[in-house]
Amino acid sequence: MSQGLVDDTAADAALGVARPVEPGSGPEPGRHVDVRRVLRFVVRRPGLLLSVLALVLVVLASFWPELFTSRDPLTGVPSQNFRGPSGAHWFGTDELGRDVFSRVVHGAQLSLKATLIAVAVAFVVGSLIGLVAGFVGRWIDDVLMRFVDVLLSIPALFLSLALVTALGYGTVKVAVAVGIASVASFARVTRAEVLRVRQAVFVEASRSCGARWYSVLGRHVLPNAAGPVIVLATLDFGSSILAVSALSFLGYGAPPPAPEWGTLISDGRNYLANAWWLTALPGLAIAVTVLATNRIARALDGEWSRQS
Repeated sequence: MSQGLVDDTAADAALGVARPVEPGSGPEPGRHVDVRRVLRFVVRRPGLLLSVLALVLVVLASFWPELFTSRDPLTGVPSQNFRGPSGAHWFGTDELGRDVFSRVVHGAQLSLKATLIAVAVAFVVGSLIGLVAGFVGRWIDDVLMRFVDVLLSIPALFLSLALVTALGYGTVKVAVAVGIASVASFARVTRAEVLRVRQAVFVEASRSCGARWYSVLGRHVLPNAAGPVIVLATLDFGSSILAVSALSFLGYGAPPPAPEWGTLISDGRNYLANAWWLTALPGLAIAVTVLATNRIARALDGEWSRQS
């Protein structure tokens, strides 16, 4: 590196301007996102387009279920119990004559709420641990990473079960338990990204010019380390849906008759012989949502970065 480039880097750092990392070492700060390019990227991939549409429908069902159905998910007509999927009842009816499609749509609100809480807890707590460990270093890094290693040594579902047993039953408590069980992966990724960015030329130049640590952290380290953590949050969204549904299936979620997706599958397993739709169709909703989020996360992590 020539002396002129070093001088330019130091001058930019003194003015608060972060130089981009060298190609291949990380994202460029302040990069403008071309909307048309994003649309072309999505449209040229039918699987990704379907995944985005499926996730949009799930989000709409979570916040505005009346857009999809006007039926009451808790009220049924006993004389119409165990009706198969038809034009009148798209997902059939259950043992009490309740419309299963309405219950799946309204259940998306509970399941997505729990998933968002779980991802938020894992993102905030895990990122904070990884940020402190990577930026401060020394013995603090050793202590925090040994704590993360302990969390990684326990299977996530077992840790969630132990935590929800201690916290108690309910949607929010299930979400917190699932979130804490996912903290370790966020802490690892955040620490690795902070260590990578901390050694970049523009960060060293900013420090040499006398910038305070919080300025370096907020203006240089965080923006350049956030990308992989956001991708991990997208990927963790799908696994959190599975974990929340699994705990609801085991009876740790909202009490009946709340139509959580895991609870719907649990209630329908007793009628698999004569009413397969009670379990299969809520399970299909979970599978489509998880596959959609995983497809979007894969596009963000690999395909988009290769074209950038």
